[in-house]
Amino acid sequence: MTVIDANRMHEIEARYPEYFHRSFRQRFGGLMILVATLAYGLYAVWFFDLQKLLAEAHWERVGIYLSQWVSYDVQPDFRIQDDGSIEVRYPRFSPLGDNPHPDWVVNNPDGSITVSISGASRSVTVSKSETIVTAHGVSIPIELSSGAPKVVGPVPSWMTVYDDNVLADLGFAGDVSISLDRVKVRKRFIGWANFIFDTQSAFFDKPVGEVIGLIVSGPRIKPDQTNLSLALEDIWNNSEWQHGDVWTKLFQTIVMAFLGTLLGALAAFPLAFLAARNITPHRLLNQILKRLFDFLRSVDMLIWALFLTRAFGPGPLAGSGAIFLTETGTLGKLYSEGLENIDNKPREGITSTGAQTVLVHRYGIMPQIIPVIVSQTLYQWESNVRGATIIGAVGAGGIGLKLWEAMRTNANWENVAYMVILILIVVFLFDAASNALRHRLMGAKTH
Repeated sequence: MTVIDANRMHEIEARYPEYFHRSFRQRFGGLMILVATLAYGLYAVWFFDLQKLLAEAHWERVGIYLSQWVSYDVQPDFRIQDDGSIEVRYPRFSPLGDNPHPDWVVNNPDGSITVSISGASRSVTVSKSETIVTAHGVSIPIELSSGAPKVVGPVPSWMTVYDDNVLADLGFAGDVSISLDRVKVRKRFIGWANFIFDTQSAFFDKPVGEVIGLIVSGPRIKPDQTNLSLALEDIWNNSEWQHGDVWTKLFQTIVMAFLGTLLGALAAFPLAFLAARNITPHRLLNQILKRLFDFLRSVDMLIWALFLTRAFGPGPLAGSGAIFLTETGTLGKLYSEGLENIDNKPREGITSTGAQTVLVHRYGIMPQIIPVIVSQTLYQWESNVRGATIIGAVGAGGIGLKLWEAMRTNANWENVAYMVILILIVVFLFDAASNALRHRLMGAKTH
């Protein structure tokens, strides 16, 4: 066991004061950061009134919207006539077409109609005097003979009684609205209805095998057009899913992002050389250009899009201009900072040979700055594909505007899901292409 005397101890303390004589910040800095973080969290809870926000939020809408992303509904309407007969009506643009006869709507011998909403466990039977709703293991009759529909017996928790109608919530399967002379059923199906052919197409509601047979060897549906071209035309012009318009707008978004990024890079490249202090030793010019870069990138792309749509009208030109202005500022700053951090020795060596300024830049600067330019430009290009979608919502064109229009209806959430999936696929592909191109141009090996 080694014993350290007092002199030796003082010598060690003098040699390593950072360990034996730590400052207040070193001793309590971590604790102060933790306390400050907790205090800020409590302040944020109070400032945003999170308790009230969480209590008043419509959480039930989350499930409704998500279910509508992956499903569609059919809404038959049963009208009880004065003579006791029941007329079945469907919405004008029903997913089942103009004259539907689904097998889940059954006409009974006694004149009533039974609708199977989810097999035998959830069904509705409509007659002239009552409607019977079967769900959750019970059958609840609703009388239709008095001044308002009347539930016979206790009202279950999944049924709501209003002054003039009764609403039965059957969960994801659908719901039923019952009034004296009308029973409206909403039946939900998993999937996207008529995604390939709409109800106006000659191929609508035909089995896959029959469609393939018509396209390959069947007789022409239209004498002046092959069945293959007719099928492709019907898919492209699908009135419900609007594939042609969606894909055209998606292409506009891609072009908008590419054009804006390209023009921004072309403008930022020469300006960055003028803004870099070690390349252009003119302090006033350096400061003016750097403040210009700060201004262009400090104004958000969305704000530029709003300005340009007011100036030039809605369309992809305004979107490309917004990306161009933002990228000129962003890439100009990145390029100029990259230039200011280069190693000056190669540049000085080439200058000492008496080479012209262009050659000095070409061989003394460009080999060092090219990796930064390629990497940052490709990243911004990839990021602007997402940004172009957002600015499209304010009128700059592209799929963003189409997406916003579908969301505003509050009814076409399956179309929203379709466009979101397309955007995710495009972003994923551009991310992969950007990474591969960046590694190839910079000479790095992918892992």
